[in-house]
Parts: sequence; structure tokens; C-alpha cells
Amino acid sequence: MADSGDLVHLIKSGARIIENACGPCIGIGQAPPTKGVSLRTFNRNFKGRSGTQDAEVYLVSPETAVAAALKGEISDPRRLGNYPKITMPEKVFADDNNMFIFPSTRLSATKIIRGPNIKPLPSFQPLPNNLKGEVLLKLGDNVSTDDILPGGSEIMALRSNIPEISKHTFCRVDSTFAERAMKNGDGFIVGGENYGQGSSREHAALAPKYLGVGAILAKSFARIHRANLINFGIIPLTFADKQDYSTVSQGELLEMETDGLAQRLCLRNKNRKVKTEVELDLSQLEQEMILAGGKLAVVRKRQQTKR
Repeated sequence: MADSGDLVHLIKSGARIIENACGPCIGIGQAPPTKGVSLRTFNRNFKGRSGTQDAEVYLVSPETAVAAALKGEISDPRRLGNYPKITMPEKVFADDNNMFIFPSTRLSATKIIRGPNIKPLPSFQPLPNNLKGEVLLKLGDNVSTDDILPGGSEIMALRSNIPEISKHTFCRVDSTFAERAMKNGDGFIVGGENYGQGSSREHAALAPKYLGVGAILAKSFARIHRANLINFGIIPLTFADKQDYSTVSQGELLEMETDGLAQRLCLRNKNRKVKTEVELDLSQLEQEMILAGGKLAVVRKRQQTKR
């Protein structure tokens, strides 16, 4: 676009160019003003996701966004006339590779240099035969990954620093959660329907794992978040009877035998002296990941076996 001159026309018309990365979609850059209305072609508009807690974010098609930019208000793009014919140039990308740093052929001699805000990924221990801990937090339905770990420049700038970003886990739901979870060492989270909806943000599973959360007990899980929980060794349990959700409260002590993960397990409430049946539907690979402490642990184990 720069070579063709088209970029100049866009900038003169008021367009702003940002990185091709997770920017406004996770609240970093282009945050709307307080109570501001913003039209976005992203796929998320959860509260605070734009970087402004009380912004009114509407999801629209690219055509509608263009029409609104031209008209100054939400407009029907069909009123702009026929859709323009787009032809791709013969040469899309320059052949210049001077912006690439190619990997060394001597991998064994490669030194990984990390800045002060980049920490190695923590390693997690295999699942113990007995999982015991406090219910650290009890939540309702449709908890999003933004509720678990909010977006925005203050928090998302710590994505490569798990110890630091974990301090913000559930910070807008319960500001004491991270400190309590780290102090307890092990624990459970209880949720309602569709736990973990929204962005596929893996940190929403990784941060609770780092803080010691061993299992999430919910009525149901959002599909991608459930996969992320398993990837990091957190057990995604569902109530066999959803009515039992009301029998578990925050602060109570739960215990479960995990030796031989079955499809139906018994969760003991040490405070109420009652037992709750929970379900765990895992494939063979998912069970292997849970037992090993996560997907990376399985990969390392398999590599060591090959050697």
C-alpha cells in the first residue's frame, strides 16, 4: 500500500495505522473515550474489552464501518452504491528481506536473551492422587476470559511474565483473589453455565494454574477455554446434577481422589460433610495431559522417551 501510494490517501482521510497484532481487540491502543461509542469489526465487545470500562462498543461488518466513517453515523453501506471492484496488484509484497532475522543453523549455540519483563514459562507438577483445597471463588453464569484476566495495556503488557500477570487474576471481580489463591497453595473455583466464554486467551487458564487452582467446577464450560484448562493441567469438572451448584459455597474445603480419573467422581465437602457427584469427560490424550500437569509436560515426557 505504501509503494502504490494508497496509504497516503487513507491517512489523509483520517485513518490511523496500528500494528497487525492483538491491539484494540484486547484494549491496547485506540481505547474509546469515557462512555464513548465505538464501531468495531472485531469479534468481541465484552465490558471493558476495548480498554474503557463504560464504552459502548458495537460490532459491525467492515462495510458498515466504512459507511459510518464516511457518513459520520451508523449507516447502511448499501446506500453507498455498488460494491467496488477490487483487483490485487501483480506484486503484493516487496522482495526485501532486510527486516527478517533468520534463525541460526547452530541451534545448540543459540542464547535466549530475555528482557526484564519476559520470564520462562513455569513448569507444573503432575496431578497428585488427592486433590484438596478451598473454594477460592464462586461465580455465576457466562464468566468470560475478560472476567478472569482483563484486557488493557496495564495487564496485557505482562503477557510474557506469568508471575506478574497472575496478580491481576479476577482483579475486577474480587481484588483479593490472587493473594488468597497464592497463600492457599491449592484451591477450586466454582462457576455456573458457559464458564470461560469469549476470547481464547490462554492466560485465563495459565494464571489460575500458576496461583494453585487445581480444578474448576462448573455447570458447563465454553469449548475453547475448557481445552486451555486441560492444556495447563486444570481439571474441568461439571456437576452431575446442576442443582448441586447451590450446595457449594466460597470458603468451604473440598477434597477429591484423583488416582485413576473416571468419568464420574466424588467430591467431598469437608465443611458440610456431604458428597457431590461430578463428571469428567476426557479423551485419552486429555487424561494424559491432566495427569502429567499439562500439555507441555506430555511433550517433554515423549521427547525424553524417544531419546
